[in-house]
Amino acid sequence: MRLKIVSVGEAVLRQRARPLTVTEIRSAEIQQLIQHMRETMHDAPGVGLAAPQVGFPLQLVVIEDKQEYFAALTAEQIAERERQPVPFHAIINPVMHQQSVADVEFFEGCLSVPGFTAIVPRSCRVRVECLDETGAPRVIEASGWYARILQHEIDHLHGTLYLDRMQSRTFSSIENHSRIWKSKTKAEVKAGLG
Repeated sequence: MRLKIVSVGEAVLRQRARPLTVTEIRSAEIQQLIQHMRETMHDAPGVGLAAPQVGFPLQLVVIEDKQEYFAALTAEQIAERERQPVPFHAIINPVMHQQSVADVEFFEGCLSVPGFTAIVPRSCRVRVECLDETGAPRVIEASGWYARILQHEIDHLHGTLYLDRMQSRTFSSIENHSRIWKSKTKAEVKAGLG
């Protein structure tokens, strides 16, 4: 079942989500929510989806970055982003530790802010302590694009959108980004929009 993705302006996107107990995680209700979120993320398509984005103020995120999602990128763009496929998984009650300053800038979009993108600085490495979809403890060490996905999705659990972190002068419609800026370097984009 595909869930409705809520858009910016909905209060649930600005609330702090509540943690889940292990008993809740293992319940049929939360297991079903995880599957519905997975289907919704794939249908969008997206690489991550937080429970608040589908109207549930819970500390639950699903992530999957399929190879096909970045097939249109050049080898140089893939290397620059440090992008590799990430298998499907859920993270619950995450605690993130940034292992570098917010020193890597790329365009980001969001399923809850449809049709727009902007450059967002993020840390290139993070460590996340969380529970997985079975309620077992897990530690994730991530870098590159996976680290960016984790930061973006965990922000949702604290009521933060990429709009709060973006370089506002780079905010653009997806259409204009594709037409004007997609093939440009970050420096060219910043010079053109700065």
